[in-house]
Amino acid sequence: MSNRHLARSVVLQVLFEKDASPSMTSDEAMGRLSDYSSEFGARESDMPFMKQLLQMALAKQKEIDEVIVRAAPEWPLERIAAIDRNILRLGLTELLFADRAQVPAKVAINEAIELAKTFGSGSSGRFVNGVLGAVYIELGEPGKNEGSARKKAAATGKMPVEELVGAVVYAKGDDEAVYLALVHDIFGHWTLSKGKLQQGEKAQDGVVRKVQEEIGLSVEVEDMLGENEYIANDSKATGGKKRRHASYYLARAPFADLILKKEGGLDDAQWFPLAAVGDLNFYDDILPVVTRAINILAQKHRDPQEHIETGERTENQQYLENEEEVEEEEETENREETRESRIESRGGRRHR
Repeated sequence: MSNRHLARSVVLQVLFEKDASPSMTSDEAMGRLSDYSSEFGARESDMPFMKQLLQMALAKQKEIDEVIVRAAPEWPLERIAAIDRNILRLGLTELLFADRAQVPAKVAINEAIELAKTFGSGSSGRFVNGVLGAVYIELGEPGKNEGSARKKAAATGKMPVEELVGAVVYAKGDDEAVYLALVHDIFGHWTLSKGKLQQGEKAQDGVVRKVQEEIGLSVEVEDMLGENEYIANDSKATGGKKRRHASYYLARAPFADLILKKEGGLDDAQWFPLAAVGDLNFYDDILPVVTRAINILAQKHRDPQEHIETGERTENQQYLENEEEVEEEEETENREETRESRIESRGGRRHR
């Protein structure tokens, strides 16, 4: 058994015991790590990893349980076997919240399945695989590099197609800075207002309707930002899957309080200044859409500081480089202002 797999086994024992003893505090649970670590023969050098994993699992348990309920609606949480429930909690902790550079999504899923085979019943591995697999697909299958099979399946046209529309919503704040209105989902990502296009509805009309429904803003649709397509699970569809085709637009709104629709897996909505957007956690397929929107906004409003660093040359970087040369000749004390202080001074509004 590998050292990290053994470490996860230790953390699982603590989660299982705490689940069986609701009165156990988080501090008491942390204290049990040493006992189980000695019992299982885990290395002392793995204790920091175990502590961090247990702390995260305990801190995020409420959000993780909500994900389990969504991913396995036919299985009420209390009806799931205790060991399976805690294996799911551990697996989702790593799948949703761990550093993917350290724990790739597929590693998190495979490790949870192996724990289920070791500690669960004969069906535990399949159950854990099904739940985590459903969440993995909803996340956009991060780290998947076998894209040809998916594209081939989409090209056959045999799957039912669901048309979606979404928008990068922006506004000029009271300070004349540009802000984006983003929503946060229970999977831990900031994303865009998005929803199904109704039958016979035009795409831009769908955007206006969906943004109003989801965050309470009246918007004016401006630019087309792009499209993406992916395969999603759907128990009601033939073959259990459907093809989702999403079209995204740039939409202008008044800088007003956001009124979040508390359903559909969303738990927060907030205005962000463009300078802060690059630090947020986006889905892989949403990031290019947001990047495109910010490039357009930077050109419209001529603000060279507001773009996302993606590791690639963006459309407005030449403009930024030219501006930096001019600024070197006209340097003032204002240039000493840090990026952090800019964000703080231009902080956004949360929803009410």
